Amino acid sequence: MFLHKPETAIPVFRPDTEDSPFRAYMTTQLPEGLWTTGLCECYGDVPNCNRLFTSICPCITMGRNSEIINRGEISCRSASLLHLATGVVLFGWIFGSKNRTKLRQHFSLPESPLPDWCAHLLCMWCTLCQEHRELRTRGADPSLGWEGNLSKWLKDGLTPPIVVPRMETEA
Repeated sequence: MFLHKPETAIPVFRPDTEDSPFRAYMTTQLPEGLWTTGLCECYGDVPNCNRLFTSICPCITMGRNSEIINRGEISCRSASLLHLATGVVLFGWIFGSKNRTKLRQHFSLPESPLPDWCAHLLCMWCTLCQEHRELRTRGADPSLGWEGNLSKWLKDGLTPPIVVPRMETEA
């Protein structure tokens, strides 16, 4: 169930333990191979009101998460509209599950308690909230967007995450 972890892991985001509302879940080193919160721990979003916001407008939360997970390759607006359009025809879970898979790969997280597609199909709101919490706990603020996070990291003197180029296959 766990993804194979390479010998030298490069952290994707640096956690901000001082200001994080999820300090209780954090230690000096974030757990690798484990989610920092459970799928149904939406009560942990009370300080950010993410649970309420996601229940009213899940496409915005999806867009914010997606922009960070995809490292700015897709904007929040585009991802939100894509999720809204696919959700209308009951296929929003496909887009959501692909983002969840990418997030898990970034942090070597297990595909638990449900497979990615199943989590988004059966409990989209809880899944989006968990992904949002994971990003915040690991140092990225989805509400700022990718460019906003880059600016914040540069202003704070942090090294922005390294974007690993995709492998291109020759045709």
